[in-house]
Amino acid sequence: MGLAIDHKDSQTLLEEEEKEGLKIKSITTQGELDEFEQLNIEKAVEWTIHANLTQEKILTEKFIKDLHKRMYGDVWKWAGKFRKTDKNIGIKWTQISLELKNLIDDTKYWMENRTYSPQEIAIRFKHKIVSIHCFPNGNGRHSRLMADIIIESIFGKEIFSWQQSNMVKPDEKRKEYISALKKADNGNIKPLITFAEN
Repeated sequence: MGLAIDHKDSQTLLEEEEKEGLKIKSITTQGELDEFEQLNIEKAVEWTIHANLTQEKILTEKFIKDLHKRMYGDVWKWAGKFRKTDKNIGIKWTQISLELKNLIDDTKYWMENRTYSPQEIAIRFKHKIVSIHCFPNGNGRHSRLMADIIIESIFGKEIFSWQQSNMVKPDEKRKEYISALKKADNGNIKPLITFAEN
């Protein structure tokens, strides 16, 4: 379930249904949730630095699930598990594994055939996986970390800056990011690459 909450006020209380699946029962506000998630994500990033990741490990359903679990497993019971319901965004939940396999196969093809630059391959992967919307929540941050892992661990290049934002707060950076995503949805990936790199 998405957290439809006004993020401007970090003291906004979480609704009961939003607390479902929370491992830390003391979390009561959106600000506390954001803080615990960020701490968990930082542990996942630290793990990726020491994990000796290769293309063969990264481009698998198992790694994609494992990374999500490492990012959110301290906070959510469902971390690392594909969603089991349809949402207002993303594909039908029953198609997630199939679409993910298609994305992995496409990405391997792009790499083998140098169809796109390394940056474009990573951002195309990020865009497609976020549009699949594999998990109940955390898809945006997961997809950005996947792009960073692909660009750094597979291509040996610097990770993306993402405008030095985690895009959690609804500010100008997030608006620019959403606009770039919408342009990518319509076939123009360039604004999303530019956003990621600046």
